Amino acid sequence: MQTAKNNIIEQLQKEILCLQGFKPLPAGKNISFGLEAMERSFPQGVFPLAAVHEFISTSLETSAATGGFVAGLISSLMQLTGGACVWISVSGRIFPPALKIFGIEPERIIFINLKNEKEMCWVMEEALKCNGLAAVVCEMQHLSFTASRRLQLAVEQSRVTGFVLRNQKANTNTTACVSRWKITPAKSVFDGDLAVVGFPRWQVELLKIRNGRPGAWQVEWASGRFRPVLLPVVIPSLQKPLQRKTG
Repeated sequence: MQTAKNNIIEQLQKEILCLQGFKPLPAGKNISFGLEAMERSFPQGVFPLAAVHEFISTSLETSAATGGFVAGLISSLMQLTGGACVWISVSGRIFPPALKIFGIEPERIIFINLKNEKEMCWVMEEALKCNGLAAVVCEMQHLSFTASRRLQLAVEQSRVTGFVLRNQKANTNTTACVSRWKITPAKSVFDGDLAVVGFPRWQVELLKIRNGRPGAWQVEWASGRFRPVLLPVVIPSLQKPLQRKTG
């Protein structure tokens, strides 16, 4: 009896997730970003594709770190679908050849630089309707709930994944995006004695995730994929130092 109830509840949860846009991928289209423990925080233990994800940056450093982390995500998406990516920006600060670090050929990215954020939101919505794309990235400061809802409706039809990179120092408003992230650079390390730069590393905070569990992790990009960073465990001393009595 209990098993039957659990099966009914599980089936209802799957149906609710589908109604909210979390539809399972077709057979042979599963994707793993190498995020492991992080992916267990997502609904059904899978990174939500065909959804819009929001990334919050508060400085140039965190903005650059966010761009690198998102580049790793779209690299895997482009390999899965074989499609191109649209990157919409008002600054044009991204350096296309640097994308090769993440296994992305720059010619497969369509860069669109605009000055008006209203136009940027419209261009992103139209790009998300193109089901031949692997992903759409847009750097903007402001995103209203109504605009984010339109973006989410677009991806539910096309099954394209969208990333909104917001450089927002003030309080961030509520949006219809399925997740909200904060990416900060972390100190990289290297093996050996040579004075070389280590693998790109980030402190990743999943601030909110619809039907999932927020959390924080450190990850790095190595051998063409993400891998978790195992931080050293510090065990406090069980003995307290003796204190000399005075007086």
